[in-house]
Amino acid sequence: MDRYRFERLLLQRMHRRRFLAGAPALAAATSMRGRPTRAFAEDGTPVTGSSPFSLGVASGDPLPGGVVLWTRLAPDPLKGGGMGPEPVDVRWEVAADESFGTIVQKGTATATADLGHSVHVDVTGLAPGREYFFRFLANGESSSTGRTKTAPADGTLADRLRFGFASCAHWEHGYFVAYRHLAAEDLDLVLFQGDYIYEYAPNNDYQSGNGTKPVRLFAGDHEAKTLADYRVRHGQYKTDPDLQEAHRLFPWVATWDDHEVENDYAGTHSNKGEPVEDFLLRRAAAYQAYYEHMPLRPESMPQGPDMRLYRRLNYGRLAEIAVLDTRQYRTAQPCGDTVGPRCDAALDPAQTMTGPEQERWLLDGLDASAARWKVISQQVMMAELAVKGLRPDTLYNDDQWDGYPLARNRILGHIREAGIANAVVLSGDIHSAWANDLKADFAEPDSSTVATEFVCTSITAANPIGGRLAFLLPTNPHVKFLDVRHGYTVCEITPDRWQSDYRAVKSVETADAVIEAIGSFVVENGKPGVQKG
Repeated sequence: MDRYRFERLLLQRMHRRRFLAGAPALAAATSMRGRPTRAFAEDGTPVTGSSPFSLGVASGDPLPGGVVLWTRLAPDPLKGGGMGPEPVDVRWEVAADESFGTIVQKGTATATADLGHSVHVDVTGLAPGREYFFRFLANGESSSTGRTKTAPADGTLADRLRFGFASCAHWEHGYFVAYRHLAAEDLDLVLFQGDYIYEYAPNNDYQSGNGTKPVRLFAGDHEAKTLADYRVRHGQYKTDPDLQEAHRLFPWVATWDDHEVENDYAGTHSNKGEPVEDFLLRRAAAYQAYYEHMPLRPESMPQGPDMRLYRRLNYGRLAEIAVLDTRQYRTAQPCGDTVGPRCDAALDPAQTMTGPEQERWLLDGLDASAARWKVISQQVMMAELAVKGLRPDTLYNDDQWDGYPLARNRILGHIREAGIANAVVLSGDIHSAWANDLKADFAEPDSSTVATEFVCTSITAANPIGGRLAFLLPTNPHVKFLDVRHGYTVCEITPDRWQSDYRAVKSVETADAVIEAIGSFVVENGKPGVQKG
């Protein structure tokens, strides 16, 4: 469900019980120097020019011999793009050096109006495990210079993979200062866990955490529902200079959650009760706009309301990343989109988060993987989060894996029974940072730990409960870390261990806030579960 509704329901129950506990301080901080303050207009929109490359450049889904390059021609992104109906030839170049003295690949792509004049170039023929620079040229102008990096050669055991992962960027709740600090990290790539945009109308009832007015407003005057609406919303996000910089410097491996379409939708089920045929039109519009604005290969291009987003990427024998889609194929929340007791319908084996085909794809891939670390990059918290003490029944958030316990049991049970080592789940969605042991049986705290989960906090999206979420810790002993500030997580993997370092920004209400280190956790090779770093 919408995190705001989840948090509001918990607050209501907590207030009834006069629960007054606050969050403990979890870590001391170290500061990192921010980049110069950016220019913003009075409405909070970053100041940009009229270049056709106003939305920047990006790369994504790196392979040993190639990578996807992206841009979209949009001199006026908040008013339809400003390109007109004609196709435009866009030159692209990939170089071994930032000055483009040694160009290794080049070509021409055609940007067409039916895809918003977006460009997706699947570059091949590159060397594995090395840095490259790229740019686009059109209408007599050049884009900014992007930097990317290919994956290591198949079969090699790399010494290190270092990546950041993030989720939940609500435009109105604050500045994307976390992206600025993410761009200053030494990374090989960025994983994104979903809620890249929010679809809400401007100044809606999901307000920022301190209850004040929005820091900046969505463009337009209504919720995004049509292709034109979603294009404007994505375009507005892409005008943000800090988000642009994070895309410019690192290849991204992104998946979506619900707000790229509609809050808490499930498969063909609209959370707002729209008829299926109407909702699928909306889903088709949202999926197309998502494709138009993300560095995805052309084979991900949606076909109406369907878009294949789940995929697998290898970093030699060090890591294999299975990217999941837990929205498009899931059944409607069996107990309703609420925080409540577990109902009988949740115990129906037909209830699914991934759909049978994707679930089989995931399990077969885990079985076949020769990688040291098996990474499952997905959206919502997989660990059980039992809410006890607010009423006689135990409560669960039914939009998370808690609403689909048998589907979760099938995955974790397979990992345990097949003896799959070093499975690590990366999640987002809940607007707070967590580190969890994934148990064979969450009802038995002493049962074996079969995998590890790291959950990143939000870039800006609010968490109104704040530190009061700490009341969940005593009744969920598999949770080893919780923090409610905004930020991201950096992971460094070697053959011997995995380390996750949590970062938090001081504030999202100023465009130049500093960053803090708030926690560090380790998983050792062959020993599932969270340890303090």
